[in-house]
Amino acid sequence: MRKATAADKQLVSEILVSAFSPLEESSAINLVVKQDKKRIKRMLILMEYLFETAMLFGEIYISDNNKACLLLKYPLNEKVTLKTIGLDIKLAFKCIGLERVFGVLKRQRITKKHAPKEHYIRPMILGSKNDSIGKGTAARLMMEVRLKFKDNKLPVITDAASEDNAKMYQKFGFRITKTDESLGFPIYFLRLN
Repeated sequence: MRKATAADKQLVSEILVSAFSPLEESSAINLVVKQDKKRIKRMLILMEYLFETAMLFGEIYISDNNKACLLLKYPLNEKVTLKTIGLDIKLAFKCIGLERVFGVLKRQRITKKHAPKEHYIRPMILGSKNDSIGKGTAARLMMEVRLKFKDNKLPVITDAASEDNAKMYQKFGFRITKTDESLGFPIYFLRLN
């Protein structure tokens, strides 16, 4: 495993698009990405946005074979800047579409409502290239990152929009603390520590 640098933006974005583009059911990704003929291009914009925000306020880890990545954010470090405003505007116009912004804002309110008031670490997204799914690449990366943070005292808080993803996080010691279905699909809130 290695820590990503700015030069890894394309690689990380491609890994995540490969991982999530096959999903057609209701999910957090499909809530954000406007569903039209430009879906893949819009998904790439989302993944670049996630990369940029993780680089600003967290860390990104990439598997040794460059087929999986994990983006972490430290909400304590987050702040509004001209750069973040620009990223948000680009995401709204080029990925979400104005008609979907209210759904995305509702999703953010739900996530914030279930977030702890204490400092914590937030895995934003974990994915592996489509040709590596089921081969343990993402799981090995998660185990390596977990080992790196073994002395961490902060809680690790994440959410998953599918039962399979929630079960995967549970294999790594996360426990489901809440489930919310107000968006038409379940969001599982999970905690470690």
